[in-house]
Amino acid sequence: MRSFKEIKANYYFTKDDERRLVELKLIMERRADRAVEALYQWINSTESAKRVFRNESLIKHVMKLVRIWFINLFSGKYDNYFYDSLIRIGQRHEKVGVEPHFMTRAINIIRNTTVDIICEEIELPDEREKYIISVNKILDINLDIIISAYLEEEVRGYSAAYKVRGKIVKFGEIFAQLTSIALIMGLIFLTGAVIYLCGRDIYEIFTGKLEQTIVTALGSVLILWVMLELINTEIAHMRGGKFKISVFVGVALVTTIREVMIATLKHESIEFIGALVASVLVIGIIYWLVKKTEEDRR
Repeated sequence: MRSFKEIKANYYFTKDDERRLVELKLIMERRADRAVEALYQWINSTESAKRVFRNESLIKHVMKLVRIWFINLFSGKYDNYFYDSLIRIGQRHEKVGVEPHFMTRAINIIRNTTVDIICEEIELPDEREKYIISVNKILDINLDIIISAYLEEEVRGYSAAYKVRGKIVKFGEIFAQLTSIALIMGLIFLTGAVIYLCGRDIYEIFTGKLEQTIVTALGSVLILWVMLELINTEIAHMRGGKFKISVFVGVALVTTIREVMIATLKHESIEFIGALVASVLVIGIIYWLVKKTEEDRR
C-alpha cells in the first residue's frame, strides 16, 4: 500500500485540518451516540446489511467499535498507528465477508450525520464550511485506506505470489521497527554517556581551571541537547512524522563548535583552529540550507 504520508498529501490533509478536527473533538464525543445510532438504524432497516450480522449482540459489539473509531477521527493523532488501525479494519471486513459497498455506505451515513452536527453547532457559515471540508478529508482518507486494505487482503487470498510478497513486506516492516527501536536504545545509551561527560566537566569546574572547564562543560551540554533532539526526532519518525536530516547535520555542527572551543583553550596552531572554523562555516551553511528546505516543505 501507499505510505500514509503520501495518502495525506494526495488529499491535501494539512495541519490546519488536524487542528480543526481536534477542535471538534468535544462536540463529537458528546454527539457520538447520534452517529452510531444512525448507522445502527440503517443496518436494521437493510436486509442485505442484516444478513452480515448474525445476531443483535454482534451488532451491538460492532457499534461499540464504531463509536471508538468515530471518536478517534477527532483525536488529532494521525500517525502510523492510526494508519495501521485502518488497515486492520479493512482486513477484518474482508475476512468476515463485509463487501466494500457496505463500508462506503456506512462512511456516507457517518459523513451526513457529522455534517448535520457541525451545522447545528457552528454558527458562522465560513467557519462551518472549513470544518466540513476537514471532516470530509479525514473520512475520505479512512475510506481510501480501508477499501485498499480490503482489496489487498482479497487479492492475497487468491495469489500465492502475493502471499509471499506480503510476508516479505511484513517481515521488512517488523525488521524496520526493531531497527528503529535498537536505534533509539543506542541513542539513549549514548545520551547517558554524554550526561556522564557533562557531570564530569561540571565537577571539574570546582577542581580545575575555571575558564577551561566552563567552556568544556558548555560544549558537553550542547552535545547533550543535540542527543535529545536526535531521540525526539527518531520517536516522531516512528509515529509517522517527517525525517529531519537537519538534526544530524546539527550534530556535526555542534561537535565541530565544541572542538573549536577546546582547541582555542589548548592554544592549538592557528592553521588547525582556522581549519575548524572553516568547517564550522561550511557545516553551518549546509545546516541552514537543509533547515530552510525542511521548513519550505511543511
